[in-house]
Amino acid sequence: MLTHFSCLQRFLSTTIMEGVVLKAPSFTFPNPNSTFRSSIARRRYSYYLSVSASTVRETGPASIGSASLGHRTRPDFPILHQEVNGSKLVYLDNAATSQKPVAVLKALQNYYEGYNSNVHRGIHYLSAKATDEYELARKKVAAFINAAESREIVFTRNATEAINLVAYSWGLANLKPGDEIILTIAEHHSAIVPWQLAAQKTGAVLKFVNLNENEIPDVLELKGMLSAKTKLVMVHHVSNVLASVLPMEDIVRWAHDAGAKVLVDACQSVPHMVVDVQSLDADFLVASSHKMCGPTGVGFLYGKANHLSDMPPFLGGGEMISDVYLDYSTYAEPPSRFEAGTPAIGEAIGLGAAIDYLSGIGMKNIHDYGMELANYLYENLCSVPDVRIYGPKPSNKVQRVALCSFNVKNIHPTDIATFLDQQV
Repeated sequence: MLTHFSCLQRFLSTTIMEGVVLKAPSFTFPNPNSTFRSSIARRRYSYYLSVSASTVRETGPASIGSASLGHRTRPDFPILHQEVNGSKLVYLDNAATSQKPVAVLKALQNYYEGYNSNVHRGIHYLSAKATDEYELARKKVAAFINAAESREIVFTRNATEAINLVAYSWGLANLKPGDEIILTIAEHHSAIVPWQLAAQKTGAVLKFVNLNENEIPDVLELKGMLSAKTKLVMVHHVSNVLASVLPMEDIVRWAHDAGAKVLVDACQSVPHMVVDVQSLDADFLVASSHKMCGPTGVGFLYGKANHLSDMPPFLGGGEMISDVYLDYSTYAEPPSRFEAGTPAIGEAIGLGAAIDYLSGIGMKNIHDYGMELANYLYENLCSVPDVRIYGPKPSNKVQRVALCSFNVKNIHPTDIATFLDQQV
């Protein structure tokens, strides 16, 4: 539940389930002429892989034993109560999407069975109930990341849409030819492409920060890039490939000193550590429900109230308007201004239930357990011959989260992923 698997750009990535001992596989593949091998060969063109399950023996050190947080919470996830290829399911793809605890599934069921209705536009009981629960979910998100007020939270379909919202609404209104947007080469495509599009429309220029010798985005290079031309810094908090954690407080302070805004991709940090937007002082921050034990189809944008108030609508339609005339319309105040049409009501309520679940465990407990797993995973992978691990080596000065990207010498990652997925 609390471990991550990630895959991106030729990296085969995996993380350790609680109590799993990593053993070097023999990699004795079936006959090259077999159907299995042929199917792999047909997939060799792909640089992406996604392994949804792997089956391994559950043994490990005493510190990650039967009383671990992972073992205590595993029963909460019905999908894990099954066998795959004859063995208990071990799910290692949480960095792509996490599984859902019973509390979230029940919240969805309760909404659709008990008070399914539209929000903000009816005075009958079901609509009032749905509206109350939907807005309560917004308040839960705000409290979870310590936003100053709930109106700073905009529900979106996912983090990708949230980034696009900022790029099209804030970006198109504020960028001009020659302005600079700073990103790192380790950003997710969802963080790069929207700003490429915004730059093409406005004449702004994208600048990219490289990795340093520890395979971490070079924050000193980033600091040196900042100038009066810099209008936005778009960076991840935690890398879904390198497992590195960036010093966001420093980056935000440097950017603000240069007069730039900061947008934080917090998809991999919000589910695993305490994130305080007021402490970070970020202008914008995005995250996705489905990576934090919540439903798919909903995410959120945090934006400082003054920024959101100055931004024009992203989409037009119902709910985001104040008055509509034949020749013009006036727009609602945020967050409604950015939530056109019927939202993902049940999914937002499910996100609220996921936040309750994570908060009940305690984000510090989740973070501490994740660090234990991260170190255990890294140390054990280092003992496997011919494994190349990407990202920083954990140390007293360098934090590495509980995911790992690696390659095995002379073996295509698709082959390894497929082979491990079929192991019993």
